Amino acid sequence: MRDCIVVGAGAAGMSASLTLARARRSTLVIDAGEQSNLTASSVGGENDRRPPSRFYAAGSAALTVYGSVELCHGEVARGVRDEDGNFTVTFGDGRRERARSVVLAPGMDYRYPRLPGMDERWGSSVFHCPFCHDWDIGDRPLGVLGGGAGGVQGALSLRAGVDRITLLTNGSELTDQQRKQLAVGRVGLDERPVSHLDGPGAELRTAVFDDGGELPISTLLVKTSLYQRSSLARDLGASLTEPDEILDVEAIKVDALSRTGTPGLYAAGDAATSVLPSMAAAVASGHLAGTSAAVQLAAGF
Repeated sequence: MRDCIVVGAGAAGMSASLTLARARRSTLVIDAGEQSNLTASSVGGENDRRPPSRFYAAGSAALTVYGSVELCHGEVARGVRDEDGNFTVTFGDGRRERARSVVLAPGMDYRYPRLPGMDERWGSSVFHCPFCHDWDIGDRPLGVLGGGAGGVQGALSLRAGVDRITLLTNGSELTDQQRKQLAVGRVGLDERPVSHLDGPGAELRTAVFDDGGELPISTLLVKTSLYQRSSLARDLGASLTEPDEILDVEAIKVDALSRTGTPGLYAAGDAATSVLPSMAAAVASGHLAGTSAAVQLAAGF
């Protein structure tokens, strides 16, 4: 019986684990190796321009000096909370581990339109976060793929540093008010269905439409939906937010101290935010979740 199991070894999971380690709590960190930003060339904001793989390697190395922490690789298939308030998680291979508390930091399932030519460019010339990639766009022509209020908002959010922006609604129509917003913001508009993305290798050169027309672009912002990667949060008693048109995010509900409402169960990182996921926010929320778990463990909740 450990003090805590941390599900996920991304920025939030590493931060929570380090906090628990320094509180001298026996902790198992489970790394599925599926951090969502591994395809990106560098981190934006916190740890600016540092490759994600180096960030995670440094986090793993930092944990090795604490004898109370064990880092293992694997994927949690399911979990339960028993009548005594303790948790059991079961791996895909059948292995089981028990703990008095759990921090959920598994990251999220990023869902975006699967146009041909998109996957191989994801995380470089095709991205979902304007705050992570805005600076790197420079003066290159940018496309924004998405309809409705979310697409309009995404295009307008990049006006400060990009001169040539075109919103691609991929066949969906906008309201007159949304068209006016784009015109005032000097954002171009193309409502034709998009066939595929084209360019040499992983480089993006054009968006190709169903009618054979092309739009020269070098980067593409894609409206992305974020959903839980598994039913684990629900299985353990957590509640989730309801996605809407602007924030299409299925996040674990937590209070100001990263508590889910189920005693002993905490959540942090992308999986527990319905606003804007980021490395800096994940590190902060992981520290808070780890602190909350350590405090309640000490109180013998």
